Amino acid sequence: MITYIIRRILYAFPILLGVNILTFILFFIINTPDDMARMHLGQKHVQQDAITQWKVNHGYDKPLFINSEQTGLQQLTDTIFFNKSLSLFMFNFGNSDAGRDISYDIQQRMQPSLALAVPTLLVGLLVNITFALLLVFFRASYIDIVGVILCIILMSISALFYIIGGQYIIGKLFHLVPISGYHEGLSSIKFLVLPVIIGVISGIGSGTRWYRTLFLEEINKDYVRTARAKGLSEARVLFLHVLKNAMIPILTGVVIILPLLFMGSLLMESFFAIPGLGSYTIDAINQQDFAIVRAMVFLGSVLYVLGLLLTDISYTLVDPRVKL
Repeated sequence: MITYIIRRILYAFPILLGVNILTFILFFIINTPDDMARMHLGQKHVQQDAITQWKVNHGYDKPLFINSEQTGLQQLTDTIFFNKSLSLFMFNFGNSDAGRDISYDIQQRMQPSLALAVPTLLVGLLVNITFALLLVFFRASYIDIVGVILCIILMSISALFYIIGGQYIIGKLFHLVPISGYHEGLSSIKFLVLPVIIGVISGIGSGTRWYRTLFLEEINKDYVRTARAKGLSEARVLFLHVLKNAMIPILTGVVIILPLLFMGSLLMESFFAIPGLGSYTIDAINQQDFAIVRAMVFLGSVLYVLGLLLTDISYTLVDPRVKL
Protein backbone atom coordinates (compact mmCIF):
# COMPACT_ATOMS: atom_id res chain seq x y z
CA MET A 1 0.00 0.00 0.00
CA ILE A 2 2.71 2.50 1.00
CA THR A 3 4.76 1.66 -2.10
CA TYR A 4 1.71 2.19 -4.29
CA ILE A 5 0.96 5.57 -2.69
CA ILE A 6 4.56 6.75 -3.11
CA ARG A 7 4.56 5.62 -6.74
CA ARG A 8 1.32 7.47 -7.45
CA ILE A 9 2.63 10.63 -5.79
CA LEU A 10 5.77 10.46 -7.94
CA TYR A 11 3.56 10.04 -11.03
CA ALA A 12 1.71 13.19 -10.02
CA PHE A 13 4.74 15.46 -10.33
CA PRO A 14 5.05 15.22 -14.15
CA ILE A 15 1.31 15.82 -14.44
CA LEU A 16 1.42 18.90 -12.23
CA LEU A 17 4.54 20.15 -14.01
CA GLY A 18 2.78 19.83 -17.36
CA VAL A 19 -0.23 21.74 -16.05
CA ASN A 20 2.13 24.34 -14.62
CA ILE A 21 3.98 24.82 -17.91
CA LEU A 22 0.75 25.01 -19.91
CA THR A 23 -0.67 27.59 -17.49
CA PHE A 24 2.57 29.58 -17.68
CA ILE A 25 2.39 29.63 -21.49
CA LEU A 26 -1.20 30.86 -21.41
CA PHE A 27 -0.51 33.62 -18.89
CA PHE A 28 2.98 34.81 -19.84
CA ILE A 29 3.61 33.99 -23.49
CA ILE A 30 0.19 34.33 -25.11
CA ASN A 31 -0.71 37.10 -22.66
CA THR A 32 2.59 38.89 -22.04
CA PRO A 33 3.47 40.93 -18.93
CA ASP A 34 3.21 44.07 -21.08
CA ASP A 35 -0.39 43.15 -21.91
CA MET A 36 -1.15 42.59 -18.22
CA ALA A 37 0.36 45.98 -17.36
CA ARG A 38 -1.79 47.76 -19.94
CA MET A 39 -4.95 46.01 -18.67
CA HIS A 40 -4.26 46.92 -15.05
CA LEU A 41 -3.22 50.48 -15.78
CA GLY A 42 -6.49 50.88 -17.67
CA GLN A 43 -5.40 53.63 -19.98
CA LYS A 44 -5.70 53.84 -23.75
CA HIS A 45 -2.28 55.35 -24.29
CA VAL A 46 -0.01 54.00 -21.58
CA GLN A 47 3.54 55.31 -21.41
CA GLN A 48 6.29 52.70 -21.59
CA ASP A 49 7.76 54.03 -18.36
CA ALA A 50 4.48 53.27 -16.56
CA ILE A 51 4.44 49.73 -18.01
CA THR A 52 8.04 49.14 -16.94
CA GLN A 53 7.37 50.43 -13.43
CA TRP A 54 4.27 48.21 -13.08
CA LYS A 55 6.28 45.15 -14.14
CA VAL A 56 9.03 45.99 -11.63
CA ASN A 57 6.52 46.43 -8.81
CA HIS A 58 4.90 43.05 -9.51
CA GLY A 59 8.04 41.05 -10.33
CA TYR A 60 7.30 40.67 -14.04
CA ASP A 61 10.42 42.53 -15.23
CA LYS A 62 12.65 39.44 -15.30
CA PRO A 63 13.19 37.10 -18.31
CA LEU A 64 10.72 34.25 -18.74
CA PHE A 65 12.95 31.13 -18.59
CA ILE A 66 16.66 32.03 -18.70
CA ASN A 67 18.29 35.15 -17.28
CA SER A 68 21.45 35.65 -19.34
CA GLU A 69 22.50 38.57 -17.15
CA GLN A 70 23.06 36.25 -14.19
CA THR A 71 25.61 33.48 -13.71
CA GLY A 72 25.38 29.89 -12.54
CA LEU A 73 22.16 28.66 -11.03
CA GLN A 74 20.72 32.18 -10.86
CA GLN A 75 20.25 32.06 -14.62
CA LEU A 76 17.35 29.72 -13.91
CA THR A 77 16.18 30.94 -10.51
CA ASP A 78 16.11 34.65 -11.30
CA THR A 79 13.30 34.24 -13.86
CA ILE A 80 9.55 34.67 -13.99
CA PHE A 81 9.01 30.93 -14.50
CA PHE A 82 10.90 30.00 -11.33
CA ASN A 83 9.47 32.77 -9.14
CA LYS A 84 5.89 32.69 -10.37
CA SER A 85 5.31 29.05 -11.43
CA LEU A 86 7.78 26.62 -9.85
CA SER A 87 7.29 28.32 -6.49
CA LEU A 88 3.72 27.03 -6.56
CA PHE A 89 5.05 23.51 -5.86
CA MET A 90 6.12 24.83 -2.45
CA PHE A 91 2.59 26.29 -2.07
CA ASN A 92 4.15 29.74 -2.14
CA PHE A 93 1.37 31.57 -3.96
CA GLY A 94 2.91 34.99 -3.42
CA ASN A 95 0.90 38.20 -3.71
CA SER A 96 -1.92 39.04 -6.08
CA ASP A 97 -1.53 41.78 -8.67
CA ALA A 98 -3.46 43.99 -6.25
CA GLY A 99 -0.90 43.30 -3.50
CA ARG A 100 -2.88 40.88 -1.29
CA ASP A 101 -1.41 37.71 0.22
CA ILE A 102 -3.00 34.88 -1.79
CA SER A 103 -2.25 32.18 0.82
CA TYR A 104 -3.98 34.24 3.51
CA ASP A 105 -7.00 34.82 1.27
CA ILE A 106 -7.28 31.09 0.54
CA GLN A 107 -7.18 30.23 4.25
CA GLN A 108 -9.87 32.78 5.03
CA ARG A 109 -12.16 31.78 2.16
CA MET A 110 -11.83 28.01 2.45
CA GLN A 111 -14.17 27.76 5.45
CA PRO A 112 -17.20 29.42 3.76
CA SER A 113 -16.70 27.20 0.70
CA LEU A 114 -16.62 24.04 2.81
CA ALA A 115 -19.58 25.23 4.91
CA LEU A 116 -21.62 25.41 1.69
CA ALA A 117 -20.22 22.46 -0.25
CA VAL A 118 -20.06 19.74 2.43
CA PRO A 119 -23.76 19.87 3.47
CA THR A 120 -24.79 20.10 -0.18
CA LEU A 121 -22.76 16.98 -0.99
CA LEU A 122 -23.90 14.90 2.00
CA VAL A 123 -27.58 15.81 1.84
CA GLY A 124 -27.61 15.50 -1.95
CA LEU A 125 -25.96 12.07 -1.78
CA LEU A 126 -28.50 10.83 0.78
CA VAL A 127 -31.49 12.21 -1.16
CA ASN A 128 -30.29 10.95 -4.56
CA ILE A 129 -29.50 7.42 -3.36
CA THR A 130 -32.80 7.20 -1.46
CA PHE A 131 -34.84 8.32 -4.47
CA ALA A 132 -32.89 6.01 -6.78
CA LEU A 133 -33.52 2.99 -4.52
CA LEU A 134 -37.19 3.94 -4.33
CA LEU A 135 -37.48 3.99 -8.13
CA VAL A 136 -35.66 0.66 -8.41
CA PHE A 137 -37.93 -0.85 -5.75
CA PHE A 138 -40.97 0.17 -7.83
CA ARG A 139 -39.23 -0.46 -11.17
CA ALA A 140 -41.40 -0.80 -14.28
CA SER A 141 -44.33 0.72 -12.38
CA TYR A 142 -46.03 4.09 -12.73
CA ILE A 143 -43.96 5.41 -9.83
CA ASP A 144 -40.75 4.54 -11.68
CA ILE A 145 -41.97 6.05 -14.96
CA VAL A 146 -43.16 9.28 -13.34
CA GLY A 147 -39.93 9.48 -11.32
CA VAL A 148 -37.75 9.16 -14.42
CA ILE A 149 -39.82 11.81 -16.23
CA LEU A 150 -39.43 14.19 -13.27
CA CYS A 151 -35.69 13.53 -13.23
CA ILE A 152 -35.43 14.42 -16.92
CA ILE A 153 -37.42 17.61 -16.33
CA LEU A 154 -35.19 18.59 -13.40
CA MET A 155 -32.08 17.88 -15.49
CA SER A 156 -33.37 20.06 -18.31
CA ILE A 157 -33.75 23.17 -16.15
CA SER A 158 -30.75 25.47 -15.83
CA ALA A 159 -29.11 25.89 -12.44
CA LEU A 160 -29.65 29.64 -12.77
CA PHE A 161 -33.41 29.05 -12.73
CA TYR A 162 -33.20 27.26 -9.39
CA ILE A 163 -31.00 30.00 -7.92
CA ILE A 164 -33.11 32.94 -9.08
CA GLY A 165 -36.40 31.14 -8.41
CA GLY A 166 -35.29 30.08 -4.93
CA GLN A 167 -34.12 33.58 -4.05
CA TYR A 168 -37.42 35.07 -5.18
CA ILE A 169 -39.83 32.53 -3.64
CA ILE A 170 -38.08 31.59 -0.38
CA GLY A 171 -36.08 34.75 0.25
CA LYS A 172 -38.07 37.62 -1.21
CA LEU A 173 -41.68 36.37 -1.28
CA PHE A 174 -41.83 34.48 2.03
CA HIS A 175 -38.85 36.15 3.76
CA LEU A 176 -37.81 32.87 5.35
CA VAL A 177 -34.05 33.34 4.95
CA PRO A 178 -31.75 36.11 3.65
CA ILE A 179 -31.32 36.25 -0.11
CA SER A 180 -27.56 36.76 0.10
CA GLY A 181 -24.73 37.51 2.49
CA TYR A 182 -22.66 35.62 5.02
CA HIS A 183 -21.61 35.83 8.68
CA GLU A 184 -19.09 33.77 10.62
CA GLY A 185 -20.10 31.27 13.27
CA LEU A 186 -23.53 29.76 13.86
CA SER A 187 -25.23 32.80 12.33
CA SER A 188 -23.97 31.57 8.95
CA ILE A 189 -26.58 28.78 9.00
CA LYS A 190 -29.43 31.09 7.98
CA PHE A 191 -27.35 32.25 5.01
CA LEU A 192 -26.44 28.70 3.95
CA VAL A 193 -29.87 27.04 4.17
CA LEU A 194 -31.16 28.43 0.87
CA PRO A 195 -28.05 27.71 -1.28
CA VAL A 196 -27.80 24.19 0.18
CA ILE A 197 -31.47 23.47 -0.61
CA ILE A 198 -31.05 24.83 -4.14
CA GLY A 199 -27.85 22.85 -4.63
CA VAL A 200 -29.57 19.62 -3.56
CA ILE A 201 -32.69 20.19 -5.68
CA SER A 202 -30.71 21.13 -8.79
CA GLY A 203 -28.76 17.87 -8.55
CA ILE A 204 -31.63 15.48 -7.88
CA GLY A 205 -32.40 14.85 -11.55
CA SER A 206 -28.94 13.82 -12.74
CA GLY A 207 -27.94 12.17 -9.45
CA THR A 208 -31.03 10.02 -9.10
CA ARG A 209 -30.90 8.83 -12.71
CA TRP A 210 -27.22 7.91 -12.40
CA TYR A 211 -27.66 5.93 -9.17
CA ARG A 212 -30.82 4.30 -10.56
CA THR A 213 -28.78 3.06 -13.53
CA LEU A 214 -26.12 1.63 -11.21
CA PHE A 215 -28.67 -0.20 -9.08
CA LEU A 216 -30.54 -1.58 -12.10
CA GLU A 217 -27.29 -3.11 -13.36
CA GLU A 218 -26.73 -4.79 -10.00
CA ILE A 219 -30.18 -6.33 -9.52
CA ASN A 220 -29.74 -8.64 -12.52
CA LYS A 221 -26.58 -10.27 -11.19
CA ASP A 222 -26.28 -13.75 -9.73
CA TYR A 223 -25.78 -12.75 -6.10
CA VAL A 224 -29.10 -10.87 -6.16
CA ARG A 225 -30.95 -13.89 -7.49
CA THR A 226 -29.28 -16.01 -4.81
CA ALA A 227 -30.39 -13.60 -2.09
CA ARG A 228 -33.96 -13.69 -3.37
CA ALA A 229 -33.87 -17.48 -3.51
CA LYS A 230 -32.94 -17.49 0.18
CA GLY A 231 -36.18 -15.67 0.92
CA LEU A 232 -34.85 -12.16 1.58
CA SER A 233 -37.31 -9.34 1.01
CA GLU A 234 -36.79 -6.94 -1.88
CA ALA A 235 -36.02 -4.08 0.53
CA ARG A 236 -33.28 -6.11 2.28
CA VAL A 237 -31.85 -7.12 -1.10
CA LEU A 238 -31.67 -3.52 -2.25
CA PHE A 239 -30.32 -1.93 0.93
CA LEU A 240 -28.04 -4.73 2.18
CA HIS A 241 -26.71 -6.22 -1.05
CA VAL A 242 -27.28 -4.02 -4.09
CA LEU A 243 -26.29 -0.79 -2.35
CA LYS A 244 -23.14 -2.36 -0.88
CA ASN A 245 -21.97 -3.79 -4.20
CA ALA A 246 -22.62 -0.51 -6.02
CA MET A 247 -20.29 1.38 -3.67
CA ILE A 248 -17.30 1.39 -6.06
CA PRO A 249 -18.93 3.57 -8.75
CA ILE A 250 -20.56 5.65 -6.00
CA LEU A 251 -17.19 6.22 -4.33
CA THR A 252 -15.65 7.07 -7.70
CA GLY A 253 -18.08 9.94 -8.13
CA VAL A 254 -17.96 11.12 -4.52
CA VAL A 255 -14.22 10.97 -3.81
CA ILE A 256 -13.30 12.75 -7.05
CA ILE A 257 -15.69 15.55 -6.09
CA LEU A 258 -14.22 15.91 -2.59
CA PRO A 259 -11.14 17.95 -3.62
CA LEU A 260 -13.33 20.22 -5.70
CA LEU A 261 -15.28 21.10 -2.54
CA PHE A 262 -12.30 23.17 -1.44
CA MET A 263 -12.46 25.18 -4.67
CA GLY A 264 -15.98 26.37 -3.98
CA SER A 265 -19.02 26.76 -6.19
CA LEU A 266 -18.55 29.53 -8.75
CA LEU A 267 -22.24 30.18 -9.43
CA MET A 268 -23.65 29.59 -5.96
CA GLU A 269 -21.12 31.71 -4.12
CA SER A 270 -21.36 34.54 -6.64
CA PHE A 271 -25.18 34.74 -6.58
CA PHE A 272 -25.45 34.42 -2.79
CA ALA A 273 -22.47 36.70 -2.01
CA ILE A 274 -20.68 33.97 -0.03
CA PRO A 275 -16.98 34.90 0.38
CA GLY A 276 -15.61 31.51 -0.64
CA LEU A 277 -12.96 30.38 -3.08
CA GLY A 278 -15.47 30.20 -5.93
CA SER A 279 -16.39 33.87 -5.71
CA TYR A 280 -12.69 34.61 -5.08
CA THR A 281 -11.83 33.08 -8.47
CA ILE A 282 -14.68 34.86 -10.24
CA ASP A 283 -13.64 38.21 -8.77
CA ALA A 284 -10.03 37.58 -9.85
CA ILE A 285 -11.15 36.86 -13.42
CA ASN A 286 -13.32 39.99 -13.51
CA GLN A 287 -10.47 42.09 -12.13
CA GLN A 288 -7.96 40.37 -14.44
CA ASP A 289 -5.81 39.41 -11.45
CA PHE A 290 -3.97 36.56 -13.12
CA ALA A 291 -1.77 35.81 -10.09
CA ILE A 292 -4.86 34.57 -8.22
CA VAL A 293 -6.14 32.66 -11.24
CA ARG A 294 -2.78 30.88 -11.66
CA ALA A 295 -2.76 29.94 -7.98
CA MET A 296 -6.31 28.58 -8.11
CA VAL A 297 -5.63 26.57 -11.29
CA PHE A 298 -2.58 24.94 -9.68
CA LEU A 299 -4.39 24.29 -6.39
CA GLY A 300 -7.28 22.70 -8.28
CA SER A 301 -4.85 20.43 -10.15
CA VAL A 302 -3.19 19.29 -6.91
CA LEU A 303 -6.52 18.55 -5.25
CA TYR A 304 -7.78 16.65 -8.30
CA VAL A 305 -4.69 14.41 -8.37
CA LEU A 306 -5.13 13.75 -4.63
CA GLY A 307 -8.78 12.92 -5.31
CA LEU A 308 -7.79 10.26 -7.83
CA LEU A 309 -5.36 8.77 -5.31
CA LEU A 310 -8.06 8.69 -2.62
CA THR A 311 -10.41 7.02 -5.09
CA ASP A 312 -8.01 4.14 -5.73
CA ILE A 313 -7.36 3.68 -2.01
CA SER A 314 -11.07 3.75 -1.15
CA TYR A 315 -11.72 0.86 -3.56
CA THR A 316 -9.81 -1.48 -1.25
CA LEU A 317 -12.02 -0.50 1.68
CA VAL A 318 -15.30 -1.47 0.03
CA ASP A 319 -14.19 -4.35 -2.18
CA PRO A 320 -11.57 -6.83 -0.85
CA ARG A 321 -11.08 -8.18 -4.38
CA VAL A 322 -9.34 -4.94 -5.38
CA LYS A 323 -5.61 -5.07 -4.62
CA LEU A 324 -3.24 -2.15 -5.03
